[in-house]
Amino acid sequence: MSGQTIPDRDLEWTFVRSSGPGGQNVNKVASAAQLRFRLASNATLAPEVKRRLRRLAGRRLTDDGDIVIIARSERSQERNRRDALERLEELVGRARIEPKPRRRTKPTRASKERRLEAKHRRGVAKRGRTGGAWD
Repeated sequence: MSGQTIPDRDLEWTFVRSSGPGGQNVNKVASAAQLRFRLASNATLAPEVKRRLRRLAGRRLTDDGDIVIIARSERSQERNRRDALERLEELVGRARIEPKPRRRTKPTRASKERRLEAKHRRGVAKRGRTGGAWD
């Protein structure tokens, strides 16, 4: 990860046994990487980026304010470690993008007319289904 973004002191690595591909190897080697990013104690990210990151993290955010990313799709520990780091970088990158504010607009006259015409056609179709005694 770029040193200017997230310092290593805010990252905590844990390696555990993984499920998935690897055969007997997964029963012996701790290849799944668990990356814990201490968002609450991070001082390098701007407060608004942290706020967006909390929202984007979803269920990966713990009660302590840590973001936990688990990578276990690869057979080797190093590739899982790289995968977890890339996923964190991608998440932080998305949080850095400030969303554009929505500008309210009024519906055009033509769109109002199309909506009302569609409502009229639906009403006519429904009225056509009623009545009609069975012989």
